[in-house]
Amino acid sequence: MSGTLQPPNESDAPADRLIGDRNLLVVSNREPYQHRYRDDGDGDKRIVVDEPIGGLTAGLDRVMQRTGGTWIAWGDGDADPDVVNTANCVEVPPEDPQYTLKRVWLGEQEMREYYYGFSNQVLWPLCHDLVGKANFEGSFWQRYQAVNETFTDIVTDRADDDTVVWFQDYHLALAPRMAREELPEATFLQFWHIPWPAWDTFRVCPQRRELLEGLLGNDLLGFHIERYCQQFLDCVEGCLDDAVVDREAGTVHYDGRTTRVAAFPMNVDADRIERLSNTCDEDAWADFREQYGVGDDVKVAIGVERLDYTKGIPERLDALETFWDEHPEWRGELTYVQKASKSRIEIPEYQTLVETVHEKIAHLNDRFGTDDWTPVVYVDEMLSDEELYGLYRHSDLALVTPIRDGMNLVAKEYVAAQTGDAGVLLLSELAGADESLGGDALTVEPYDTAAFADQIVRALTMPTEERVRRMTSLRETVGTNDLEAWIGALFEAVREQSASTDGFETDG
Repeated sequence: MSGTLQPPNESDAPADRLIGDRNLLVVSNREPYQHRYRDDGDGDKRIVVDEPIGGLTAGLDRVMQRTGGTWIAWGDGDADPDVVNTANCVEVPPEDPQYTLKRVWLGEQEMREYYYGFSNQVLWPLCHDLVGKANFEGSFWQRYQAVNETFTDIVTDRADDDTVVWFQDYHLALAPRMAREELPEATFLQFWHIPWPAWDTFRVCPQRRELLEGLLGNDLLGFHIERYCQQFLDCVEGCLDDAVVDREAGTVHYDGRTTRVAAFPMNVDADRIERLSNTCDEDAWADFREQYGVGDDVKVAIGVERLDYTKGIPERLDALETFWDEHPEWRGELTYVQKASKSRIEIPEYQTLVETVHEKIAHLNDRFGTDDWTPVVYVDEMLSDEELYGLYRHSDLALVTPIRDGMNLVAKEYVAAQTGDAGVLLLSELAGADESLGGDALTVEPYDTAAFADQIVRALTMPTEERVRRMTSLRETVGTNDLEAWIGALFEAVREQSASTDGFETDG
């Protein structure tokens, strides 16, 4: 088996040392810095910069600041066009420029058909095993090809055979093969941040062959967990008759090239999360409770996610209704805080989800709420990292219960923020994070409403000693490796893959 690759110790193999003098290009749909106009209320507008504050984007930004190079991404800020040079580039970070951000301009039709269309109405539902939500409109595929070509043209214009190109996620599945035709000796890697489906699911996609061929243009293709790797290899065997799959080595030989397929479980910056969570002291937590109407004496459960149909929010609300219905003693004793942000509301499925969630929350509050207690508190305002991690720290339960998720970093963030009294993580068995955290979290089956409700009761009544033991073990797991070590593991694997060619030089 190809196995899960453990990140190297950061001090031994940081990403910038592994890259060395080679040029690095990061290619993603999302940009690390966004320029936008802010109205200060006096009729004048000024340009402000949204900087990466957490997650992969922030981790990659730190690496890019040390290595230099170029980050190619869609420029979606309203002030983005006004700060670039004639080559559509801006040096970042703004206060101390270290690398180049090359912006790609996409029109409204391109975003509708490439991003909201093929990316999020074909690939997203398919990869989450939700075939019934897929929309195979022909213009979506045509635009997806065209935008991938646009990104590829920029890559090939700024790269040479000594360049390392790191493609991000499912928006750019065709670009590696396109770029390979122009840069046969360059090093390409790609991380697929969402699940990879089983062959019986993926085979319904009319463009399955083109997508697989595009991804096999990479030297290294990474997924979160080993199961996704094996399902990808299943798809290659089922679709590409002339591909040679070596499951022991985790490689695919196709069209004269070899692609390594491996699992790299993504991590979070645990030290940073812990540090920021500690800035939310008891006074700050009391202010949060007062602002959102969370009683001083009630226990708090939280859910944090985008409003996406894969996150299992309606199923979670159904479980909470069963919980309060069958355990009336907990009415007035537990408040559920749903921190949510709207996502892809241009897509009808997402519009329907928003309506469903709001209706269910209103129903729960009408049915169970009193003058002194609101069962479900909905928070859609933007929270700073300090506020969010403080919410994690002070919450008694976290309900991380997607119906399908590639990894789910919220689960790991909650654990990293648990520096006070030990909370309990309830985690869906259908999240990638369950492979590493499931032993100490309480496992939840999102569609089994009664069992889900029982797990909430179990979490609330768990003895202190068990809570502490479970959270201590979870924190050891999450704290073992950080985000930058995960990035370093990817580049170490690329170096190993390239050692027999003209890629990375090996030590000694």
